[in-house]
Amino acid sequence: MNFNNAKFLTSYGKFSQIPKSDRTEIAFAGRSNVGKSSLINKIFNRKALARVSATPGKTATINFYELENVHFVDLPGYGYAKVSKTEKQRWSSLIEGYLQSDRELDLVFQLVDFRHPPTADDILMINFLIDSEIPFVVVLTKADKLKKTQRADRLEKLKTELPCADQITVIPFSAETGEGVEDIREIIEEIAADSDQAE
Repeated sequence: MNFNNAKFLTSYGKFSQIPKSDRTEIAFAGRSNVGKSSLINKIFNRKALARVSATPGKTATINFYELENVHFVDLPGYGYAKVSKTEKQRWSSLIEGYLQSDRELDLVFQLVDFRHPPTADDILMINFLIDSEIPFVVVLTKADKLKKTQRADRLEKLKTELPCADQITVIPFSAETGEGVEDIREIIEEIAADSDQAE
């Protein structure tokens, strides 16, 4: 796969606007400001494919990107306190609507800030993915912000903080150093190859 060829397709503000799924989809989920846009830009070698915002809660739409036979779906960041209740409800109905509908969703990259324990919303999301039997990988963002001993400590604690931790694939990632990018790309290529064979 030539990751540089990814392109932005479109955004949807309401679940009802999203057309039926016609190919493999890989989604990115995580709380506001966890670094989803930075991750997407890093995977696809682009500075501004996904708009990076300093304001948490900026991605209030579901954004679709395309590369070869795969759609990449950037879900709105959850858990941002400073938006109105109606906005929060709209976001959660967008995220839940997407995840609960009959789509060709092969994997969710669930982003968690490496520096801190997973938030209550992160745990809720991970439990939802487990209960819905949606395959997912946890990406620990901002890995470059931790010293070696801090990293070891956080990885140890995640074993008890994450539900079913021993069964979850965890990838430390840094948009600064590029750590984890190749691991993520390998997973994407594997999924794309499988969907090619299924067609």
